[in-house]
Formats: sequence, structure tokens, C-alpha cells
Amino acid sequence: MTRPNVTSSSKYEIRSHLNGHRATSLTGPYRTTFWYSNTHMPIDLLNGLRGDLGMRRIGSGMARLDEYWAESGRLDPKRPDAAGLLCYIAQWVDAGWREVDVVQDGLGGFPKGRRVRLSLLDYAYVLMAEGMIWVAEENVERALANFSLVLSLRAEIGDPVVLALAHFWSSRCNRKAGEYEKAQHHAAEGYRYAAEAGMEPMAAAMRVAESWLLFQKGRLKDAMKLLGEADAVLRETDDFITRGNIQSSYGRMYRREGRYDLALRHFAQAIEEYGKRDAEHRNLARSLANMGYVERLIALQLRKRIDADAAQRRRSGPDLRRDFENTRAQALAHLDRAAEIYKMHSNHRGAGTVCVNRGHLHLDSGDLHKADEEARMAYKLGEEKNDYILMARARLLECMVENNKLEEEIEDPAWIAHLALEAAKEAVELARRTENRRLLSRALIWQGLTICSTSPGSMDAARDLCEQAGGLLKNEVQDHIWEDLQTLKAKVVRGGNLDATLHAWSQGVVGERSFQQLTEDFADLIIPKIWEHESRKVARVARRLSISPKKVRRVLARLGLHG
Repeated sequence: MTRPNVTSSSKYEIRSHLNGHRATSLTGPYRTTFWYSNTHMPIDLLNGLRGDLGMRRIGSGMARLDEYWAESGRLDPKRPDAAGLLCYIAQWVDAGWREVDVVQDGLGGFPKGRRVRLSLLDYAYVLMAEGMIWVAEENVERALANFSLVLSLRAEIGDPVVLALAHFWSSRCNRKAGEYEKAQHHAAEGYRYAAEAGMEPMAAAMRVAESWLLFQKGRLKDAMKLLGEADAVLRETDDFITRGNIQSSYGRMYRREGRYDLALRHFAQAIEEYGKRDAEHRNLARSLANMGYVERLIALQLRKRIDADAAQRRRSGPDLRRDFENTRAQALAHLDRAAEIYKMHSNHRGAGTVCVNRGHLHLDSGDLHKADEEARMAYKLGEEKNDYILMARARLLECMVENNKLEEEIEDPAWIAHLALEAAKEAVELARRTENRRLLSRALIWQGLTICSTSPGSMDAARDLCEQAGGLLKNEVQDHIWEDLQTLKAKVVRGGNLDATLHAWSQGVVGERSFQQLTEDFADLIIPKIWEHESRKVARVARRLSISPKKVRRVLARLGLHG
């Protein structure tokens, strides 16, 4: 009896049996057996790729594939393990080995008419490879259909690694569609299957995805914890793409907190990690776009300082203005470079994100024509892929552009008001199709701001939108979206009918407000009025109402009425 050499892992045992070879997985509670003829030893390559993927030995897996490709030049569909190889080749293409056309070529050997002859496991392998193609083409619905079918066969497949991958890809699709609850479920299940298979590094990679989803729900502390655990495992591997994803996630979390220097540092580290694998990787473009976004926020802060100096009739120093111009130039350069990479990968979401970010930069500088062009291009890219998140962001930018036209009295005011309201309404409708709380809150805020500018008689509607947005942003950090909310609050308070509100409350008409919310609403209504009556003196208001000056200042600051 001979024992063939297995280069992948001691977890796999190859035994000779009659005139063939049997490979048995001894990992965890799952045992999967494959039979092959003596003339082929494909199990070495298949199990090697499987093991390297699970342990995130990226260089090793790519070297195996390079060696195999140098000999064969393509995947032979007549190989007994062809379906399995195709599935794992798809995973390695996603990890950075070659291009997606390798998988498309391999799928040619498995036309749909012949798939009925495959075993269930081989059929699942082919579905996984095809699903990866749909993801690459940003066809989320078709990709999810494939992965859902694989998961429906879980009892028959019995391979934890394939099931872990099917959950992981499903999570990616749900996340892109803005379905964060489903995405988190699949990420957690993917982690469970990978851990049961004894593949801790693969499980850690799935923790990164789960961490980002917790972050989207506002659970920053839990997200940071999972991210740190994954980082501790993966820093010992050469999985530079996932290591870059970790740094990118840190960057986005620090950006949300307004810690822009730290955010830029982590985005730079992410770019460095991605560059170790591929200097033009699509995720590298994402970090460049994120850097451009942060630099735009920094430029806004610098401009506010310059405007404050002008309001106080002080002369801004040349260093401050130079920093402002340099920061905007860096943001545009990073976005342009990201656009080049996304174009190479035909990535609509990425290219559209660049358009939106670039549009905001043009809007900040007063170039409304270019901002409008970028918004329309972003919407078109999103529409081609039914990407509701991108479409909502594009319509939101259009709404802001139209509002700026109203302020500057450009074109017919009635027509511009109509366009602004329509863009705002569509942004809200699109955002509601997702579970992105911040996107929806921002759309609600700008619908409210647009109503304040175009329909002063509809303050009740604006106030309702303000309350909805405030509920979504509860416990969020005080960033630029929170500042927009304070602007809206100030407008609905100043434009509201105090007598009508108090009369409604006296009749018990309070809607869904709690007593605490009613107390805050009352303070928001009364304190600004008394502040105006007392010549805008905080101390006088505090004495009149027998409350602390700190309480008065907090209410006025919340409404954007006091520095």
C-alpha cells in the first residue's frame, strides 16, 4: 500500500483503496470523502488550495495555482475534481490571483444543461463560482440566488468550508444592498462554520465583515472589539487584502468620531497593505476615496475658520488659506486616482461614490454645474445596478445643489424649488429601501430643510421630518450630519407656530412623544423666545426660568443659535 504525498495540511489523510485513492477530511465533525483514479492526484491541489484559503496562506495558494497554470494553461473540465477546483479558483481570484475571466472560462465547461449530471457537492461548487461572477458584475440579486441555493443544500453538502464561504458571500451581497440585519446573520454563520472547520484565520476574516456591520448599527465599542480580535489573528498571515480591510475599517470608525488625523493614518496604512498584493486593487481605490472624503471634511473645517475670521473682521493668515487649498487639491487627486482604478475594474458602486464625493467638493467651492454633473453620473451608475444606496446619495447631492441655486436665486425659483423637493423625496424613498440609518436620516434632514426654504407654510411636515431624523441619529457623534440636523431644528423652531403647538399639547395631542421628549421640545420652543426677549443674554434667561446657564446654552447650541 502506497501513501501519496500531501503538501497541504496534516489535517487531510489520503488512503489507497482498491484501484483508486480516497481523501477524507478529518477536520471537526464533518467528514467528506472523494474518490479519484490512480492516474490523477488532484486531491493534492484541491486540498492544498482549500487549506491555504482557510489558513489565509495567500502566497502559498497563489504559488500552487501559478504552478498548475504553467503546466495546464486552463482548467480541464474533465478532471474529476474540476468543479471543486473551479470553486476555489474563484475564491483565489477574489483574493487577488489573476482576473475574473479565468473563472468565466472555467464555467464554460459546466453549461447549465449538463449540470444535472453533477453530484450535489459539485453542483454547489459550480454555483459558488458562478455567484462570484455575479458579484464581480455587481448583480447582487442573481448572486444571492446562487448562494441561497447552496445554503439550502447544507445537509447534503456537509462541507463546512463551502458553507462558510456561501454565508460570507451572502453577507457581502446583503451589505451592498443595505440589508444589514441579513448581512450580519450571514457573517456570524460564516464565522461559525469556519471556526468549526478549524480554520481560525478564515473565521477572523469573517469577523472583519461582522465588525463593520455592528459599526453601521452604531455599536462602535463592539465593532472595535471584533476588529481587534481579527487583527490579532490575521497580522500573522500574508492576507494583505483583509489586513487592509481592517485598517480601512478603523479609518471609517475614526472618521465617524471626527478624529480625522487618525482616520487618514489608517487609510494610508490600508493602502500600504493593499499595495503589497496589488497596487491597483479595487479596495485600494476605496481607501483613496475615503481619504478624499475625510480631506473634504477637513477642508470644510478650515473654511469655517476662515469665514469666522471674516465675520469678526480679522484677516486669515496665509497658512490657513494655503492649508485649505492644499487639502482640497489632495482630496481631488485621491478621488481621481480612485476613479482610475475603479474604471479598470468596471466597479459601478466605487465609481459612483467617487462622483458623489467629487460633487460635494465642487458644491463646497460653489461650482454648482460640476456638482450637478457628478450627481447625475452617480445616479446613472447606481441605476444600472439597482444600487439604492448610491442612487439615494446621488439624489441627495442633487437636492443640495438645487437648494444652493435657490439661495443664489439662479434660474426660475418655482422650478428649482420643485426640483429640490422631488430630489429630496426620491432620496428618502430610496434610502428607506435600505437599512442605512445615517443615509435615511440625512435624506430626511434635507427634505426638511428644502421644505423650510420652499414651503414656509408646511413647518409641521418639516418638524416631523426633523423628529424622525433625530431619532435615527440618537447617540451619534456630533459630525457634519448632526450639524445639518441642528440647522433644521433651528429653522422649524423659528418658523413654527408656538400657539398652535401649545394648544395641541393642552388637548393631549402629543403623538408618540415621551414625557422626556415633550420636556425637550418645550425647552426648544420657549428658551429661544425668552433669549430673544432678554437681549440674547444667557444669564438673564437662566434667572427668569430658574435653571442653570449651562442648560440654556446647551439648548441654544443644539438649535444652532449660540456658539
